[in-house]
Amino acid sequence: MLRTAPTSEIEYPESDGMPMAETDEHRIQMTDALIHPLRARYRAQGNVYVSGNLFFYYEEGNRDAVVAPDVLVVFGVSPQKRRTYKLWEEGRAPDVVFELTSRKTFETDLGRKRLIYEDLGVREYFLFDPLREYLRPPLQGFRLTDEGYYDPLKPQSLSTGEWQLESQVLGLVLHTEGPNLRLYDPETDAYLRMPEETESMLAETESILAETESELTKTAAALQAEREARAAAEAEIARLKALLDRNS
Repeated sequence: MLRTAPTSEIEYPESDGMPMAETDEHRIQMTDALIHPLRARYRAQGNVYVSGNLFFYYEEGNRDAVVAPDVLVVFGVSPQKRRTYKLWEEGRAPDVVFELTSRKTFETDLGRKRLIYEDLGVREYFLFDPLREYLRPPLQGFRLTDEGYYDPLKPQSLSTGEWQLESQVLGLVLHTEGPNLRLYDPETDAYLRMPEETESMLAETESILAETESELTKTAAALQAEREARAAAEAEIARLKALLDRNS
């Protein structure tokens, strides 16, 4: 008789043993345009997990029931780092998933993965084609209905040739910008910053602080010189007054 391994003994691999192969654009979108800004946005909340390209196991005891979302956002769980994401341990499916499509993945992203995310209750599912070669339009999305089915979202075509969609779950507007998918916050009227933008802002702030410090140093030196000149003048006046008093 064949022995079935207890659930507790089943290993859930962290990798399929195959090397990741992404274009520069796909990697930039995954890490710089989406994961980094979203982590920064929710860091202070302490109960939002933002990650990507890790194995998401959704059926206990079945290690073949797995997907690897490019980007996922889960509300109500710890933001701590994980090696894999197991649905039965976390108790929550991702609230939002992004997939960056390519020649190799776009059919699976629109087919099998869409059905899995729908069945698992992922509230919003977005697809973006950074190279604009496989999706028409390059930005597409689905939102879960009360009946548990995905309702396709209609991207808004802009006069610039770009596209945008609203994420109700994230409270953001997704806006294409060439090969980039930018995240716009209507409340702050600003895009979430990518790493190079954050670095640029910090460098600019440091430059302003250095200039301010330099100006303050110059002002302090000028004030000190003025105090010294005033003290010298007062001393001279006192000397002349004393001289006058002696001669009177």
